[in-house]
Amino acid sequence: MSWQVLIMFAVAAVLALVGTGLLLALFRPSGPARVYVFRMAGVMLLAAGFVLAASAWAMQQWSLEP
Repeated sequence: MSWQVLIMFAVAAVLALVGTGLLLALFRPSGPARVYVFRMAGVMLLAAGFVLAASAWAMQQWSLEP
């Protein structure tokens, strides 16, 4: 596995963890503005992590083909 793919997987994991943390923080009571921002940012970070992980996996698969 190349360094580029490893870095992409690491960044994807960080994005997904931060996004999940923001979404889990919504269980605590807070104001409507904070709920909106945490929900929007959490979903976007989680989606970015998923897309980057899928791209890293595809890049790894393409590099294995002859």
